[in-house]
Amino acid sequence: MRELPKHRLHSDAPLAAGVALPLPREQANYLLNVLRLREGDTVAVFNGRDGEWLCALHAEGRKQASLEPVRQLRPQTRRPDLVYLFAPLKHARLDYMAQKAVEMGAGVLQPVITRYTQVSRLNLDRLAANAREAAEQCGILALPEIRPEQPLEAALAGLEPERLLVFCDEAAASASPVAALREAPRGPLAVLIGPEGGFDEAERALVMARGLTLRLSLGPRILRADTAAVAALALVQAVLGDWQADIG
Repeated sequence: MRELPKHRLHSDAPLAAGVALPLPREQANYLLNVLRLREGDTVAVFNGRDGEWLCALHAEGRKQASLEPVRQLRPQTRRPDLVYLFAPLKHARLDYMAQKAVEMGAGVLQPVITRYTQVSRLNLDRLAANAREAAEQCGILALPEIRPEQPLEAALAGLEPERLLVFCDEAAASASPVAALREAPRGPLAVLIGPEGGFDEAERALVMARGLTLRLSLGPRILRADTAAVAALALVQAVLGDWQADIG
């Protein structure tokens, strides 16, 4: 069983044995004054390129610190091949949605603008911060790609033809989503979740005109968009995705 330090950080810096890793003031303050770590305490650090490393803390007063990579805990893995397309929500609910999507294994976060989308301009830095926080907490090694918002038509056009799009539509006939997913072809995946008001008929026609698309019901109740995101991603990962095998 691999060693699991209690705390985990993301860094943009290279990670290699013996190469000191200076910490930005915000991260140093978090380790020293929030977590109250002391000289020699260890944390796990990842950067999305060099795997995960066990690092020892070197305190330099109460406001500055550095980390020394000691040994690699896990080699680098690829970003999950799952594109999550979603209509942006407001503030806290968008934060929640982004965090849960990363925890569920989304490798790309693609905001889409639809007729009933509540938010037309996104704070991408805030979206990235939520993704990074979720990655730190759930143990993944590669941050998701954060793409700028696009109109629905452009976002659909950007998907590879061989990528299965799971189109979650509250207007779809109620049927077993598990049975529908089991009949779907295996391969790269994308999941589309709409806004609170759902999709209009023109948007539904646009989505269904795409070649490799599975229109999916999420059950007999209308779910809030953030709830639908968790439900849909859990279903997709359990039937078609990386929940089917132990990925370490």
